[in-house]
Amino acid sequence: MSTQEELTETTIDGPKTRRWLVESSECAELRSHRIARLGMDEALPPYRRVRMKPEGSFVLACVSGAGKILLDGKWQRVKPGMICLAPPRVLNAFEATGRERWCFAWIRYDEPAFVIPVVGASSPVVPTSEAGGVARLISGIRSEWEGEREPRMLHHWLELLHASIRRIAQPWRSREPRVAKLWADAMQDLARDWTLAELAHRCHCSPEHLRRLCLRELGRSPMQHLTCLRMEKARLLLEAGDDKLEVVAAQVGYANGAIFSRVFRRWVGVAPGEYRGRGS
Repeated sequence: MSTQEELTETTIDGPKTRRWLVESSECAELRSHRIARLGMDEALPPYRRVRMKPEGSFVLACVSGAGKILLDGKWQRVKPGMICLAPPRVLNAFEATGRERWCFAWIRYDEPAFVIPVVGASSPVVPTSEAGGVARLISGIRSEWEGEREPRMLHHWLELLHASIRRIAQPWRSREPRVAKLWADAMQDLARDWTLAELAHRCHCSPEHLRRLCLRELGRSPMQHLTCLRMEKARLLLEAGDDKLEVVAAQVGYANGAIFSRVFRRWVGVAPGEYRGRGS
């Protein structure tokens, strides 16, 4: 899977993969948190998942081994301790690599277009949080599910899990308020021709310091994060209206529809017209 053009909706486990999962159809407590399913996988090649337009946020917490995940339009290596966050309705793919079992816990949410997703444009792609906490909470849910299945206990475990994920997905709430304000301001004026120098000036810091802050908190450079915000806004515009691509492009800061379409396809996984055609 070297290029996005080769990707299609895919589910491959392979004979050596071990999986545990629980679906919302089995567990009412999952539905109360808009969680479609969660689980723990121990995967070896040819394990692969490709979701072209998933209906909800996705969280992956790597416990051991290593794999690859497609985020922000590029393949990234997932190592032990890493958490990966992916927003809804954006191409999401991951696969096992190497000879060691890739062990990870995961959560897939069910978030229709009218719901504010857990993972959004302001969320980090690879947070600094350790994966162990999320994995331990899912292990607790697994133990209860395989044991007493007491609804009250499942509810408490899921409350802790959901709250932990929300905290991980909102890194600016208590840290770096000036950076939080910067991105809030940028989100309100995405048509502007932002430069790194102007973003840093708004934040009262040097471009290099802003770059370090964003890489630490978001796993993205400032300009990559600006692209993420623009693509999130573009998706919402495509879902909600029927404006021409040139109009949408201008609203999110692109000089013409061709450039916008190229970036959108790389970031989201499909061309803007195809994305709109699929509906929300």
